[in-house]
Amino acid sequence: MRTTKLYAGVAAAAFLIAAGASSAADATIKIGVATALTGAYGDLGQQVKRAVDFAVEEVNAKGGIDGRKVETQYQDTQAKADIARQQAEKLVNDGFTILTGSIASGEALGIAPMLERWDAVMMGTVPKADALTGAECSPRFFRANIPDYADAATVGTWLKEQSEKKWAIMGSDTAWGRNSGASFTKTASGLTRDIVAEGYAGLGTNDFAPYIQKILDSGAEGVWVALAGRDAINFAQQAKQFGLIDKLKVAGVSFVTDNTVKTLGDVSKGIYGIINYSSTLDTPANKAFVDAWAKKYPGTLPANFEGETYLGMQVLFAGIDKADSTSPEDIAEALEGIETDTIIGKISVRQADHQFVRGNFFGRIEDQDGTLRPVVATSVAADVAMPAADDACKL
Repeated sequence: MRTTKLYAGVAAAAFLIAAGASSAADATIKIGVATALTGAYGDLGQQVKRAVDFAVEEVNAKGGIDGRKVETQYQDTQAKADIARQQAEKLVNDGFTILTGSIASGEALGIAPMLERWDAVMMGTVPKADALTGAECSPRFFRANIPDYADAATVGTWLKEQSEKKWAIMGSDTAWGRNSGASFTKTASGLTRDIVAEGYAGLGTNDFAPYIQKILDSGAEGVWVALAGRDAINFAQQAKQFGLIDKLKVAGVSFVTDNTVKTLGDVSKGIYGIINYSSTLDTPANKAFVDAWAKKYPGTLPANFEGETYLGMQVLFAGIDKADSTSPEDIAEALEGIETDTIIGKISVRQADHQFVRGNFFGRIEDQDGTLRPVVATSVAADVAMPAADDACKL
């Protein structure tokens, strides 16, 4: 009898210990960040990391989300789709089933179809390919940033005021680069502009001379650039040497951002482009964010991808809070249709395609208070900047 009671007591204790361990695990919100920490987009991945770290430290300092602390784990994808998928699966297997961090659209396009199978949920803050919230949309994928087709709507408000009729396209030979080129072509054609040259360079291209010469020989009066990170810097520097930047009107998306301006200096002055986020946005929440950022990262202001990633984390946290759960399925359900305040104002998450509905901005690189930086010249309201959901998305 005593032996039976002893075993029963041990079993009960084991059960309580296991239950306690499970409760502790459930109390931790685990976010896996699969991002490009090295390679051509390494700088962009570091921006994502800074923003995620900032957001997590901020929310943990306030006690977490409903008392649950947030934990992160990082994996380097090198911006390569096959590696990104492997690293994301590794994170999920380690219990980090809330994912973010993708830079290249190809990475996100490789991960999104696997989310339900992995029982994971993902917040995209950088990838722009239309298919992510279009034909390839996923019930577990949400996008905080602006897709290419929405950028094109904003570009159209600017392009129709420009006198240049002949345009060239210089893009990254990736899903995003070609998507951006196609979106610009559609917008330009609708405004009776002609595309007279197109070039798409692989990630990590060092010699842009053949592409630049083709643009100069085409008779183009302007060039749309969809390059980012180190590729953007290499192209801009070489384009300046060839005289392209002085001869043509240059505009783009993710091309000249706060971080690349620091490297390019005067080369970037006067370049136009989409500004999806700017530290200069005049909202109380953004001002508070910028001030807090400068304290954590002295001598810096949040750049484009840092602001957009922080925005995505804000809404993700709101979704987790609403779900009152760490279950990816519950979080996805809570995020659908959610409305919440952010650093750029109130935004909503569209149920039809899981796209954030928000405004957009256009401007150019100018000298502001002695510093070159992207300066917003035009603000486009959400009802214009974010066209209706793509019917191809079947959630």
